[in-house]
Amino acid sequence: MGGALLTDLYELNMAASYLRRGMDHEATFSLFIRHLPPSRGFLVVAGLEPCLSFLEGFGFDDDDLRYLATEPGYDEETIERFRALRFTGDVWAVPEGRIASADEPLLEVTAPIAVAQLVETYLLNQITFQTTIASKAARCRIAARDRDLVDFAFRRTQGIDAALAVARTTAMVGFAATSNVEAARRYGLRAAGTMAHSYVESFPTETDAFRAFAQDFPTRTTFLVDTYDTANGVRAAIEVIRELGLTGPLAVRLDSGELDALSRESRAILDRAGLTHVRIFASGGLDETDVDRLVSAGAPIDAFGVGTRVGVSADAPYLDSVYKLVEYDGRPVLKLSEAKATEPGRKQVFRGEGGDVIGLRDEPPPPATEPLLVPVMLGGKRAGPPRNLETARRLFEADLARLPEPARRIANPQPLEPALSDALKRLTEETRAEALRRAGARQTPPA
Repeated sequence: MGGALLTDLYELNMAASYLRRGMDHEATFSLFIRHLPPSRGFLVVAGLEPCLSFLEGFGFDDDDLRYLATEPGYDEETIERFRALRFTGDVWAVPEGRIASADEPLLEVTAPIAVAQLVETYLLNQITFQTTIASKAARCRIAARDRDLVDFAFRRTQGIDAALAVARTTAMVGFAATSNVEAARRYGLRAAGTMAHSYVESFPTETDAFRAFAQDFPTRTTFLVDTYDTANGVRAAIEVIRELGLTGPLAVRLDSGELDALSRESRAILDRAGLTHVRIFASGGLDETDVDRLVSAGAPIDAFGVGTRVGVSADAPYLDSVYKLVEYDGRPVLKLSEAKATEPGRKQVFRGEGGDVIGLRDEPPPPATEPLLVPVMLGGKRAGPPRNLETARRLFEADLARLPEPARRIANPQPLEPALSDALKRLTEETRAEALRRAGARQTPPA
């Protein structure tokens, strides 16, 4: 038990006030992304599994409570109320790996309002970051077509936890391996890596370095050939392959320069030497735009290592995620703030051939549609065993195969726009009128 301090102070303030006033009725909060960045046509949902683990163990331990009594200075009665809090609610969510759009609820929490409020920060943190990275990595996957991709982001991510999450989410969308050894161990991934330029530089000659590496790792040899001169590096790799009679998986790696021209030159040298089976691996500050350009040009590159720009989602490093109250004590609620208005009620997303429809959870589904949100926690317990990465990957592959081409585009993608069901529209109009009445505001027709 623990983790309850992984929240913002204002969440604790609100929870304390709710508890002091006996406000323990159920509230439903909806987590969604308001708008997509210009360079995104879709989202890949990720981050749910750590959220469920957090909710299962949610609570304040003695050290947490001592801190809250001393530093923010909550009174003894509030501290005792905090002590009793556990997550006993329900969670409906879009499973990891599925493709979603802006405005669609990715997760909905129903629990006594104090606890539902306290978990907001953690849920937003995990789902926002991991969905950001999964969506970026999915675009790399689209750009690469049938080429392999390897996660190289570890040394450039903003923290160790982020690096682990990047390895996990890139695997979710079909990356073949990661350089992150701990992530490979933890998530059952394939670890991949070669050598650095420093290794080559530390030997008297490039050939000496390649020979030593191949002798030590004869079954997984990739030669980094661009330390001095790429063409000469490829020739040195060929010399060592022939000298040692290497027959296992072999590759040369290009990490700098004009990769299109260098890959063509390297392929020609290898093919003339009869080494058509030796693969070409490219890296060096790449993301989906570079990969798409190289693949579209026909560069003979078999696999790509992508790191920095994917690991921090450099072109779109955040998503406009929100967690909004949509129902309290059975009463639908909404927000009418300009450009930030919300729709009330517990929701469902219905997916069919004509696109997605956001509706109410308890309304009849439109014909020939499937619901995206499923119950993942009931009464504070998981509704089933944890879903593994292979399950998430299968869901992603199936959704990607059905994703319209305009949303898949690397340049100028066109996002999917879900519709609202008639039932949700009616509830929104009714709730808006009631909210304005309660506020004593003049009612005007909605825009």
